[in-house]
Amino acid sequence: MPRIGKTLLQQLQTNLLAMISLVVALSSLSYNTWRNEQTEANRNQRTAAFEMIHKLNELQEIVFYLHYDKDIDNKGNPRRGWVTLLTIKDLAQIMQEPIPKQAENLALVWQQNWESLEQDKLSLERVTNEIDRLRHTSLNILARLK
Repeated sequence: MPRIGKTLLQQLQTNLLAMISLVVALSSLSYNTWRNEQTEANRNQRTAAFEMIHKLNELQEIVFYLHYDKDIDNKGNPRRGWVTLLTIKDLAQIMQEPIPKQAENLALVWQQNWESLEQDKLSLERVTNEIDRLRHTSLNILARLK
């Protein structure tokens, strides 16, 4: 008399290829999703880092015009420096550590020194050192992205 139902072992043997295919498909989908997320995160970091470097150079230019050329009304206007600094702080929020902390340090140093940048060499050095530190860290992050 033939058996009506297959045993569990027979069902596994019959459907083994389908189950292996399902596991491979799910693991491939999972890996692909993870890889896409990593790629997008790297792309965001890369774009933000390039823009950060651009804005840091812009701030450096403002500082130089303010200190060396005493051009408060045009290219060395401290209000331009504040706007550029706000953009730097915004970009820092989407970047990995320690960029956000360093951007906060730059903002603090700028806040403490912007009024004396025109005549005080020590203020110039403080602001320039923070700009250089943030630029260097941004370049290091770019170099580490894969």
